[in-house]
Amino acid sequence: MSVSRKIIYNVTASSISKVITTVIALVNIGLITRYLGQELFGHYIVALAFFLFFTALGDFGIYQTTTREISRPKANEDKIVSNAIGLRITVSLLVIIISPIFIWLSSYPTEVRIALLIVAAAFFFSSFTQLLIGLFQKRLLMDRVALVEMFGKILQLGLVALGVKMNLGFNFIIGTLLFTMIFNFVVIIILAKKFVRLKPAFDFPYWKEFIIQSFPIGLSVFVSFIYFKADSIILSWLKPATDVGLYGAAYKVIENLSFFPGMIVGLTMPIISYNIFSNRKKFKLIVNKNFKIFLILAIPILIGTQVLAKEIINLIAGPEFAQSAGILKIVIVSLIFIFFGQLFNSILIAAKLQKQLLWGLSFCAVFNVVLNFIFIPKFSYEATAYISVLTEMFVVIIGGTIIYKKLKFFPKFENLPSILLSGAVLWIFLFLTKETLSFFLVVSLSPVVYFAATVLFKAISKEEIMLLIEKDSNEKNKVK
Repeated sequence: MSVSRKIIYNVTASSISKVITTVIALVNIGLITRYLGQELFGHYIVALAFFLFFTALGDFGIYQTTTREISRPKANEDKIVSNAIGLRITVSLLVIIISPIFIWLSSYPTEVRIALLIVAAAFFFSSFTQLLIGLFQKRLLMDRVALVEMFGKILQLGLVALGVKMNLGFNFIIGTLLFTMIFNFVVIIILAKKFVRLKPAFDFPYWKEFIIQSFPIGLSVFVSFIYFKADSIILSWLKPATDVGLYGAAYKVIENLSFFPGMIVGLTMPIISYNIFSNRKKFKLIVNKNFKIFLILAIPILIGTQVLAKEIINLIAGPEFAQSAGILKIVIVSLIFIFFGQLFNSILIAAKLQKQLLWGLSFCAVFNVVLNFIFIPKFSYEATAYISVLTEMFVVIIGGTIIYKKLKFFPKFENLPSILLSGAVLWIFLFLTKETLSFFLVVSLSPVVYFAATVLFKAISKEEIMLLIEKDSNEKNKVK
């Protein structure tokens, strides 16, 4: 199978699994919001924000650097992965040791503090799962990872349903995250053993060289957390938990949809790393196709959410969270920028321009935090929503500028008029049917209408469609 067809297969298979996972996650959120209500759901959002905080704090760029290095030509995969595991153990234990001190010094209620200890434990297992994903990315086997995540979400949904039915309380709901991370960890370990020896190594001279490369990436991840998720924590400091809950209900939709850019970038990151210096033409081809896929995915998500925001929130969170619909219409715009921001960031990491990336993301983090502290006291979650959009926009602008200046390259807007016309057809369809057809029928027909429009207006070429159904005997798969 050619690299192109393998990418398309993985995107298709992973997308199907991820769509199912997203539906399960949204059902899960629906159970949780209805069970906890606005205030306790606000505490739930704070706990998840701290889970991401621990993840960012302990990242150190280990995952991204490992993925990049094992994707290089003639890479010593066993040595790289073994030392990455050793380093991951050390860093994760340090985070686990210091997190209780930070938690008990906080002013949150005792129930929330216990929840933060639970998510710290969940981080430990999640960090190892993330590290090993690079092995699947290199081999273009991300469909397997997507399946593991899907079954993990099914497990979590079952546990949440049990907790709701038996009224097991807030911290049991938080504990379902820990159970899910343990399940994902165990299954990924079993699958990864087929590729390399999963034995930690403590080669300290190698660690030093590795950390020099990875630490700027780790700082970038931590800075990214600040502008991506710290707003929920700041909101919890300055406003009641109900405000956090309303904002969190809307932003949960964004988080569950953001898997699209992360999945595609994760799948193509090894190929970008492999070709960015050795095969400039192929590097440009892969990036341009990524860019086009993001355009095709982003347009219907933006249009569909703007038209159906009220119905989406009512379905996911229930009528108690009706105010979240207005927030969703705002923050969905940030998702569009997240698509392209993730692509640009991955290019900069592959090009070893992480220091320039760090400076850009640091500006965005400072911008986000300062504006949130200034405007949240007066405008609450509305300020947070608009600031989120502006921050993600700056991430894209800064990343694109660095790529253009340092690599003398910027992705092409392939078939943009055709894509926009396809989006217009979707908007007309939604406008004419949202009041006459059921919500589920409208949502089911929308992808069909949009895809038909992209074919009609030639937003997707015949060659791209044929890649799905015919073999390419001329291109050899260089990523094994």
